[in-house]
Amino acid sequence: MDNKDIAPELTLLRDQIDDIDSQLVKLLVKRLAVTTKVGALKSKVGMPIYAPEREAQLLASRREQAKTLGVCPDLIEDILRRLMRDSYVSQDASGYRCVNSECRKVVIVGGAGQLGQIFVDLFQRSSYQVATLEQADWPQSDKILADASVVIVAVPIRITANIIQQLKHLPQDCILADITSIKESPVYEMMKVHTGPVVGLHPMFGPDVSSLIKQTIIVCQGRQAEQYQWLLEQFQVWGAKIYPIEASTHDRAMSMVQVMRHFSTIAYGYHLMTEGADIAQLVEMSSPIYRLELIMVGRLFAQDPILYTDIIFSNQDNIGMMKRFAYRFLELLEDVEAGDKEAFVTMFDQVSHWFGDYADIFLQESKSMLLKANELKKH
Repeated sequence: MDNKDIAPELTLLRDQIDDIDSQLVKLLVKRLAVTTKVGALKSKVGMPIYAPEREAQLLASRREQAKTLGVCPDLIEDILRRLMRDSYVSQDASGYRCVNSECRKVVIVGGAGQLGQIFVDLFQRSSYQVATLEQADWPQSDKILADASVVIVAVPIRITANIIQQLKHLPQDCILADITSIKESPVYEMMKVHTGPVVGLHPMFGPDVSSLIKQTIIVCQGRQAEQYQWLLEQFQVWGAKIYPIEASTHDRAMSMVQVMRHFSTIAYGYHLMTEGADIAQLVEMSSPIYRLELIMVGRLFAQDPILYTDIIFSNQDNIGMMKRFAYRFLELLEDVEAGDKEAFVTMFDQVSHWFGDYADIFLQESKSMLLKANELKKH
């Protein structure tokens, strides 16, 4: 039997697949119509778009159904998660409830910036009056800020303190906040310049997010927390998770979450370049895990260097953290140079024990990421 012998049957089967795929598309259109109605209904009462309990229940039910019908549960979960991401977008388009209808005006200092624009858009879609304050607007700043209920500073780290120091004579009940990635210094400066409510915010996402669903906003208390609770509730209505923490603790954590990670990634990219590595060859020869690592390195170098420079240079205490990292790198290298495999394995086991259950959790999560990275590979 050759290709000609099976051609008629193959054509028939492919026609059946095309028909099924067409039906799937029509079903997805119907599903989208329903999720859009869900979003409109939630918007009326101010319910958050993201309902983790509902999502978990849906996935568990469909996985069980897939097992019963002989279909791979992981396949069904992958499809459903993609559908849910799309449905969140459709629900997000319905707008949001305004938590505080008595809010006079929200002013975003630096609202024309990439991250500032996200908050301008969200506040506007929640029916707040929004104004921006840019460099050219400072001669009129007193007028712009005069009736503000919320002022959010969304400018680069290097000028945050200077901008905050210029925000004098705000209304007493105005909430003053910032959204930079360091917190102790901005909160201190805001407390000095304003006697009303103060809160430090750190959105744990970049300007490329399409919504705040499943995103985290870190909150560092400043003053009069009861006065800005409605603002945090508004973030939750937008789909964000609120994570409260002390400003000093936040900054210590960020030295590892951001500074050390960015610095080591930059150092690795710099090393590849100075070693004369053939990037095209590395991509072609990469395993899924190494491709994913290259993706994250390349992603960083595709962005504004000033952003990462500001983060890394923002706090002199970060130098100590990075030096300790370099010392431990050399310490492990000494074990390798000495051929001490036992010491290396002991270290590995210690770190594995420190990760605990997270090691297995991350192993499972990474499998989906690796599959996606491999699917995106351009052959």
